[in-house]
Amino acid sequence: MKLITNFMEKISGIEIFPIISLVIFFLFFCAVLWYVFSVDKSLLTEISEYPLDEESESKLNEV
Repeated sequence: MKLITNFMEKISGIEIFPIISLVIFFLFFCAVLWYVFSVDKSLLTEISEYPLDEESESKLNEV
């Protein structure tokens, strides 16, 4: 581990990468939360019924 630490200390400007990673993660997390709370509830109901829908099952057997 000491080898990696010594190698990383010699790279100039490396201290910005953890900050950039945190910002990207935070933006992605906020985007997912926004999508989850803004998605149409009727779409979620329709999607949730897919596994129980016999019509779609019969279509799969025809193929």
